Amino acid sequence: MKVLVTGGSGLVGKAIEEVVQKDKRDDETWIFLSSKDANLLDAGDTKKLFDTHKPSHVIHLAAMVGGLFRNMKYNAEFLRNNLLINDNVLNCSREAGVSKVVSCLSTCIFPDKTTYPIDETMVHNGPPHPSNKGYSYAKRMLDVMNHCYNDQYGLSYTSVIPTNVFGPHDNFNMEDGHVLPGLIHKTYLAKRDKGSLTVWGSGSPRRQFIYSLDLARLIVWVLREYTEIEPIILSVDESAEVSIKEAAEMVVTAAKFEGPVVYDTTKADGQFKKTASNAKLRKYLPDFQFTPIQEAINETVQWFTDNYETARK
Repeated sequence: MKVLVTGGSGLVGKAIEEVVQKDKRDDETWIFLSSKDANLLDAGDTKKLFDTHKPSHVIHLAAMVGGLFRNMKYNAEFLRNNLLINDNVLNCSREAGVSKVVSCLSTCIFPDKTTYPIDETMVHNGPPHPSNKGYSYAKRMLDVMNHCYNDQYGLSYTSVIPTNVFGPHDNFNMEDGHVLPGLIHKTYLAKRDKGSLTVWGSGSPRRQFIYSLDLARLIVWVLREYTEIEPIILSVDESAEVSIKEAAEMVVTAAKFEGPVVYDTTKADGQFKKTASNAKLRKYLPDFQFTPIQEAINETVQWFTDNYETARK
């Protein structure tokens, strides 16, 4: 099995690399690619990549991504660029004889108006939250493509839907990044500069955060063992959902920050919650142990502190 990982230098790619290093198998070769290796927006560039490496399996992580505020600003770019990347990767996989592709979706693709908890059957039940409709519709189309490729070509192309991922090698940009890495960066600076920590929004929205190393172990399991075309939600249990305020407090604890914490309620909160059910995952892996969130945040804060100069920010 020769596995090509697109987006291999990012948060999830780096975590998968660490996981497979610890669980080496003689019959597996892993190739981790970054945007420097090819422009996946370009069909010719993508084809060259597949011709060079000749993979049998693909984990497709590459995407144009960003937090709430970047999504709101660039909806058209998020739609077009992600549609192009996904079409190029799946079509080149088919042409290269790739037998299995695992693509990464996101819980933000689910309908804005829905019942909770959300599950895998509800992806296409209504429009997504307007703040990230471009990204969401592009990601939903991956699920449609997987089914079409299976219908027409009999290929085993599937997808995973993680909840909010965080960990080492994240993008810690305070403007465009996701909530936890943004908080970690802000807290680092507030501590360094002896200032206050400003959290955007009210702190009341709730999220299920999954540590990148836990997600990596699950994605490797999906590649090796999961046989459905239907997507699978990779998430901590519903009981592990926390508010942004609780997450901020855990970051403050991890960073040993002792200054004031202020909530800027002039900033948008985004969706209040998007609680996801991991019942399908638990049916397959009832005993999977997730890293406790405080422990995972501690490790991420330590990594960011140790790698401040070179971390993406």
